[in-house]
Amino acid sequence: MESQELRRRFLEFFSAQGGPATGGKHTIVPSSSLVPDDASVLLTTAGMQQFKPYYTGEADPMSSPHQTLGGKFLGSRNAVSIQKSFRTSDIDSVGDETHLTFFEMLGNFSFGGYFKEEAIRLAHEFLKEIGLKIQYVTVFGGDKEVPRDEESKKFWSELGVKDIREEGREDNFWGPTGAEGPCGPTTELYINNTEVWNIVFNEYYCSKDKKLRKLEKPGVDTGMGLERLAMVVQGKKNIFETDLFMSIFSSIIEIIGDKPIEKLRVIADHLRASIFLIGDGIRPSNKEAGYILRRLIRRAMLNHYKYIGAGLDSKFYLSPAEEIIRIYGKVPDYNNLREEKSVILEVLQKETDRFSKTLEKGLTEFQKLLSREKNKKKYAVRWPPKNLRKKSAYTINAISPKEAFDLYQSYGFPLELINELLAEHALFIDREEFDEEFRKHQEISRAGKERKFGGHGLLLDTGELKAANEEELKVVTRLHTATHLLQAALRKVLGESVHQAGSDITPERTRFDFTFDRKLTDEEVRQIEFLVNEAIRQNLDMGYKEMPFQEAVALGALYSPREKYPDVVKVYSARNPETGDVFSRELCGGPHVQHTREVGGFRIGKQEAVSAGVRRIRGHLLKTS
Repeated sequence: MESQELRRRFLEFFSAQGGPATGGKHTIVPSSSLVPDDASVLLTTAGMQQFKPYYTGEADPMSSPHQTLGGKFLGSRNAVSIQKSFRTSDIDSVGDETHLTFFEMLGNFSFGGYFKEEAIRLAHEFLKEIGLKIQYVTVFGGDKEVPRDEESKKFWSELGVKDIREEGREDNFWGPTGAEGPCGPTTELYINNTEVWNIVFNEYYCSKDKKLRKLEKPGVDTGMGLERLAMVVQGKKNIFETDLFMSIFSSIIEIIGDKPIEKLRVIADHLRASIFLIGDGIRPSNKEAGYILRRLIRRAMLNHYKYIGAGLDSKFYLSPAEEIIRIYGKVPDYNNLREEKSVILEVLQKETDRFSKTLEKGLTEFQKLLSREKNKKKYAVRWPPKNLRKKSAYTINAISPKEAFDLYQSYGFPLELINELLAEHALFIDREEFDEEFRKHQEISRAGKERKFGGHGLLLDTGELKAANEEELKVVTRLHTATHLLQAALRKVLGESVHQAGSDITPERTRFDFTFDRKLTDEEVRQIEFLVNEAIRQNLDMGYKEMPFQEAVALGALYSPREKYPDVVKVYSARNPETGDVFSRELCGGPHVQHTREVGGFRIGKQEAVSAGVRRIRGHLLKTS
């Protein structure tokens, strides 16, 4: 049974299950973006993330609009989805037989509809339907806070499962890492010694002080990795032998030959993950999700270069990338990969071009640093690190943290890549020491910016807006409003794929970064500038309303997925008071002018590239008499 058939069977099975007594049929919900609404996480890591407000009680599936459904209600207390997911913690482990960065999570969910008995019955029935027999299950064995899960044991036993094993909190109790939220005991299903399904029973709420209280409406949150399921169903030894990877491997081998399998796995996994990240609007950069994307592309290139040899062709990735897009573009939820194919390939090629130009020089410099006599004398560290140390730990030599940071600065080698190179010589650079060098660099850069700004104290410094006195505050307030109008105009001219990627406003100018893959034409710049000034001329009302965050999102208000928003937010709208037409609508804390004519006038100055897929515009206010 191929993976696409598994996807179809899973969705069809659960969409047919349920009724009034258990909360209704399971609503099929499309995969949400890898860029989550939840600001507490960098990327979407599980299927439950888009449903989190239902578990916490912030939203109700019967009456609250759901973003992935285009603002429609879920209309049921049960849902089923196949969620694209990403685990940054597994990047360094990719290359073995089990670890991935990107994966697909099959899940069924209930928000007060059904609980343990029904969840266990459905899991058992689905696996039986696709011809799989459960080898054994695990349940929570209990501790001082939470009793043994006798109910799950009973239900499994009634279904004929004889091997039921009890495990502790580490293995069979799910809770939010370092944060508050729903949690509870789990039951895990094993086939051929492989864990294929994890069912979480959210019946508690963990507060900030780590105390548990019972939820009024317990819920079910399940997750089954498609890659592992395919491995078991297809009778393969590991996930990389399934149909999800074999044609990708073939496209890579066709170009570079049959090289060490561990390196092929790294290239295939990282390329697949990169394509999905780019497809969801992420672009290579030096921070947050963009940094993860850049690290994946460069780590794949480094593995290619080191084990395939010199003369790296930056276009090597295009053929395997096209194969990945062909495979996954057939899946309805991933149509965007086909639609964005040219953009995805262009972003990949630009990033590989950029890194290939410096890779060989960087590796040469690395070897020089490693062999320098001073390094053998001056920089001694212990291996393994403190947390792995034993009595037999011994002193070895390494390049200094400053030299490692210079490699990062000059050649784009992240610390993780530097440590991978060093590991071949049983060396490493301590993360804390490297971060200290990074901090020193930031302090120097910050001091330079302050001197550039005039060295005075700031009346306002939100990170985005800076003003030293009341007069400057008036100017940045006008520029802040102009920036809202600018983003709206960009989306009207260039398309709704444009999103804010950064902003910085001083009394001299606004600097606005946005996702776009090419230089704007003169005509596009003219149109954008005209729209902004036309919105100013119309003297639109610039008011705000307070509303729940989910309601604001359903209304279409623009917001930054990286920001953490309160339950109730301010939504600023530039609105025509006569017609009611809205020119721009954003979540924002202010400050803004009351009417757009107060901005005075706006012109676009310089435009430039920030990174692959991200452009920057500098805008200025027109002088008023």
